Amino acid sequence: MAETLGSLCDKLTIVKLKQYHTEDQEKLQSLQQQEQQLQKEINDFVADALAGVIPVDRLSFSANKIYKKEGNETRDITGQIGEVFAELANINCDLWHEQEKVYEFENIPAEKKDAVVRKLAILNLERNKCIDAIDLQFQRMVTEKK
Repeated sequence: MAETLGSLCDKLTIVKLKQYHTEDQEKLQSLQQQEQQLQKEINDFVADALAGVIPVDRLSFSANKIYKKEGNETRDITGQIGEVFAELANINCDLWHEQEKVYEFENIPAEKKDAVVRKLAILNLERNKCIDAIDLQFQRMVTEKK
């Protein structure tokens, strides 16, 4: 996947989750470096897009998820970039905790396994909607600026 503002934001939220969930100092140091690198990449990406260095058509790279929509309904993702970024962070937190269940899948009662898998799928679809929404809004902002 090409790097976009949405994909960089997604990566940053995941690094922050990893920082929150570890006490290992070596990992924390590495994650701090990743966080700083991603912050710089985001700042550079925005500056380059606004300066016209990145072509407008490369500011969005839609996930184009192909899936059966019936029975897999997702929430609408609305709001400005900051609000969608916050929603992306929330969804990634929910994904993290749902994924934790999968690591001990054998301990989940059989009647609840389908619900775990379905929730992971829906959250992942919503995550992609957030990334796409950030990208499209940013693309519109840059286009309107010109």
